[in-house]
Amino acid sequence: MIYGYARCSTNEELQDIQRQVRELKQLGATEETIYLEYESGTKTNRAELFKLLNVVKHGDTILTTEVSRITRSTKQLCDIIELAKDKQIKLIIGSFVVDCSKELDPMTEGMLKMMGVFAELERNMISQRVKSGMENAKSKGKIIGRPVTTVDNIPSVFYKHYPKYKKGEINKKDFSRLCSLSYPTIYKYLSMVEDV
Repeated sequence: MIYGYARCSTNEELQDIQRQVRELKQLGATEETIYLEYESGTKTNRAELFKLLNVVKHGDTILTTEVSRITRSTKQLCDIIELAKDKQIKLIIGSFVVDCSKELDPMTEGMLKMMGVFAELERNMISQRVKSGMENAKSKGKIIGRPVTTVDNIPSVFYKHYPKYKKGEINKKDFSRLCSLSYPTIYKYLSMVEDV
């Protein structure tokens, strides 16, 4: 069986995972055998990757578009290589084929581990640049992060439907739907407005 694994760090509204899916299909995976994940590559307890690693059997293949998609942790990559050797499966990472159905030669294993080191290094460099950029912005007096919500900047749609809620004409669920706001957001706004 040929399985695919595609991963983006953020959700589908912010990052498009479909390019990876198309490439995995071209390599032989199907819609049913592709595992999609929206998690950081540094997380070691990713649910979809865990499911995939548990479902593969002797002789199966795991496809991913690049090493940084499957992990950005060198240690986790080493664990995946060991699992691939134990289960005698094939890993195809982009155009790099690691056939663990037979004895893995040291050069291939070394190359794969080096790819893992570079994926982790790239992640650390990105993180360092983001932190540096945030420090620079703070030093210039810019406010970093989500703006603080006050009673004055609650969206007007909340106030439009608030009287109906107060009169008991709608419940919190209806209120949330009418405002196109999440349930926790409605609770937050209600606690702010009703505490004033």
